[in-house]
Amino acid sequence: MNTLGHLIKSLELFFGCYSILYILLYFALGILSFIEIKKYYASSKFLHKDVLIKSNNAIGVSIIAPAYNEGLTIVSNAKSLLSQEYPKYEVIIINDGSTDDTLDKLIKEFSLIKVDFFYQDKIKTAQVRGHYRSTNPIYNKLLIIDKVNVKSKADACNVGVNSAKYSLFICTDVDCILRKDTIAMLVKPFIESTTKVIATGAAIRISNSCEFKEGMLFRSHYPKNFFARFQELEYIRSFLYGRMAWSRLNGLLLVSGGLGMFDKLTVIEVGGYKKDSLGEDMELITRMRKHYHLKKEKFSIKYIPESLCWTEGPADSKIFIRQRTRWARGLIQNLFLHRDMIFNPKHGITGMVVLPYYIFFEFIVPVLELIGLILILLDIFYFGLDYYFLFIISISVYLFYTLITLLSVYLDQSIKQYTNIKDIVTLILMIFLEPFLYHPINIYASLKGYMYFLGNKEKKWGIMTRQGFNQTSSVS
Repeated sequence: MNTLGHLIKSLELFFGCYSILYILLYFALGILSFIEIKKYYASSKFLHKDVLIKSNNAIGVSIIAPAYNEGLTIVSNAKSLLSQEYPKYEVIIINDGSTDDTLDKLIKEFSLIKVDFFYQDKIKTAQVRGHYRSTNPIYNKLLIIDKVNVKSKADACNVGVNSAKYSLFICTDVDCILRKDTIAMLVKPFIESTTKVIATGAAIRISNSCEFKEGMLFRSHYPKNFFARFQELEYIRSFLYGRMAWSRLNGLLLVSGGLGMFDKLTVIEVGGYKKDSLGEDMELITRMRKHYHLKKEKFSIKYIPESLCWTEGPADSKIFIRQRTRWARGLIQNLFLHRDMIFNPKHGITGMVVLPYYIFFEFIVPVLELIGLILILLDIFYFGLDYYFLFIISISVYLFYTLITLLSVYLDQSIKQYTNIKDIVTLILMIFLEPFLYHPINIYASLKGYMYFLGNKEKKWGIMTRQGFNQTSSVS
């Protein structure tokens, strides 16, 4: 066998060892997730959310939601955000230079007038044109901000942070549907924890095919759309299996941009959201963690295994690939920006465990899968493929992949997310099809994102065309 043949066989051995390590790691994460979820539900009875909802001494929370050209649904979205069951909160909607009638509809519906507002530019942002309040006392919790668009959601979020009057804020998308007790659920860790909590997050669901009434979830359905179906599976696995494990280890590096609660002072201290970041949510958390590691102060970031937010997922291949390409670019960009933290003991678990994990078991996986495919083709045509070895490795990875997804779905269904048997059966069927139908598209998008990062191409996010929520007019 020539040198190339020996190299290929060595690489095959590497892939076999890597697969075993990958399985063992995710097995450990699964155990940690189970322990953390069990702990969460066991401790939830000690401080019930109803105590917070009825408290006269509740911690104030600001909900920040950027909006760009959302004229079609902005009124219902604003009313949905205003329907939180919590005694002390405000809703801040930032009109990020919309070119449609977003601001006009808000002004008309909520009887808004421009007001004098003491705006402190603690985080540098683009020009703020004005702040608006309602003349109707029913909407006294609502603050609308109009600003110049600089093609950066991060900049709009920073304007919201500068304008927020409370010490905690939730960052969400204006089109997200929040459960009525979202604030109460997210604020609990800030009250209960003995160490300083700097952020909390919770599970997010795909809203495609769900039914909503008056801005609230009425009936949950498993999505009918091809991409939405697999995204729902992916979200369940990611939130319940992955992030709960990292929450247990206090190693969370990502609190989703769709729903996260943050300590405002900490966010201001680190400079707010980074405007030119393609993964501003992950990058902010990384900087916050770095800040506390360097200060040598204890902190924690908590995750809640309950679905508190519904958001519409991309429904066609073009938009989906664009989204995942951006996510992949955001990941590699974040690792590059904070490369000084990697294997640096000054940055604690973030530098020694979390960032190396993202390099070796998140970032590098699409690259290894591409290399593996090339090796298989070379082996078939030139060196005689060891089909038994390939079968053992492939079936092991496939079975483990489906097993962790099945376990995640089982944990999810323990709170009866879906009550329709057909939805549940379809969900389970998709688990076994995902590696063949959906996973390759994800790999393609990730590799495309890496190439764009290396080539410094296509920095813009692009427009996501939304189909809107299914509205139910009556309860049956």
